[in-house]
Amino acid sequence: MDTRRLELLLALSRLGSMRAVAETHQITTSTVSQQIAVLAKETGAQLIEPEGRRVRLTPAGQRLADHAVTILAAVDSARLDLDPDAEPAGTVRVGGFATGLRVSLFPIVADLAARYPKVDFLISEYEPIEAFALLTDDDLDLALTYDYNLAPASIGPTLETEPLWSVAWGLGVPIDAPKGPANIADYADHTWIVNSRNTADEDAVRTLAAMAGFAPKIAHQIDSLDLVEDLIVAGYGVGLLPIGRPTDRGVKVLPLADANPILTAYAVTRRGRATWPPLRVVLDRLRPSSETQLPQPSWPRPVP
Repeated sequence: MDTRRLELLLALSRLGSMRAVAETHQITTSTVSQQIAVLAKETGAQLIEPEGRRVRLTPAGQRLADHAVTILAAVDSARLDLDPDAEPAGTVRVGGFATGLRVSLFPIVADLAARYPKVDFLISEYEPIEAFALLTDDDLDLALTYDYNLAPASIGPTLETEPLWSVAWGLGVPIDAPKGPANIADYADHTWIVNSRNTADEDAVRTLAAMAGFAPKIAHQIDSLDLVEDLIVAGYGVGLLPIGRPTDRGVKVLPLADANPILTAYAVTRRGRATWPPLRVVLDRLRPSSETQLPQPSWPRPVP
């Protein structure tokens, strides 16, 4: 199989139309059609089928596109190995939760841009469930995700994870609340604040509450930690917040007396994709220096 034809098939799986593939690769639509037809003969499988005025990949075509991710990454890696002076080049599509982007990605972007000027980034904010789906569909190259030890994430067989850092979480309460450690049962009558787009936060709260013998009253769903703090200050409830993160003057975070929720952040990629040189240079910078104990994150200042 000609790898150039695999690139066109992969582009079709991502872009959804022959015309978009042609415009991206600066060739004619008929050339795209002809090259994919040749690829179908090479593989002995029907790769596309009509869908109205457009075409879509058949199940066989989608499986080959999935293989193309690994194949093309391996080819890029081989080229770099044979030519050590070659610069990694390409656009790395990164999606992740806001704290992960701030803590892990943003501090290294400027240095990567200076060292690898041919590597570009497309950065979007997604919660883990959203990012897993986009990775599986090959609409992302790298996801920064998280889970709790009380609510482990479940990823598909096409994805692989690498832990980056861990942090203990405690109970965010108004500054005038009793000093900790906090007993979760003492907050059974309070309103609780959880994440709106990822179920792990709510699962962790419900697990903690069940351990203390009550069902939490969850009334607010907020993704931003800064907004969670605003609600706590305004008296609208309590919620989990990371210990050690700078907080608003009206909020404090108490360690829990009867549990130890731990959040772990991960770099997640499609299996086999991590060898792609532009992605590899990012992963090399993200990976913690010690593999025996995950580091604590260096928190940015709170957003005003």
